[in-house]
Amino acid sequence: MTSHAESSEPERTEDAAPASTDRETVEPTGRKSVMKSRTGDTWVALVAATLIGIVLLIFILQNLEQQRVDLFFWSFSMPVGIMVLLSVIAGALVMALVGGVRIIQLRHAAKR
Repeated sequence: MTSHAESSEPERTEDAAPASTDRETVEPTGRKSVMKSRTGDTWVALVAATLIGIVLLIFILQNLEQQRVDLFFWSFSMPVGIMVLLSVIAGALVMALVGGVRIIQLRHAAKR
C-alpha cells in the first residue's frame, strides 16, 4: 500500500476549475486568448498557397518565350515559365514519393 506522499497523481481539490472544452484559455493577465486549431492552420496554408499561386502565374505570364528542350531522344519547344512549373511539379512528386515510402516503413515498423 502506498502512502499519499508516494502517489504520482496530483490531489484534486474542491475549488479546482473544471476543464474547458472550448478553444479559449485565460491568460494570467485575465484576458482570453484563442488557441490554435487545425481549421485556423488550414486557412493560413490556403492563403499562403493562393499567394504563391498568384506569384507563379505572374512568373509564367512574364516568361512566355519559347525554349527548345532536348531530353534523351525527345526534342520539343515550350515556354520557359511552363518548363519551370513542370520541373517544380516533378520535384514535388519525387519528394512525395520518398516521403510516402518512409511513412510506409515507419508504419510497418510500428506494427511490429
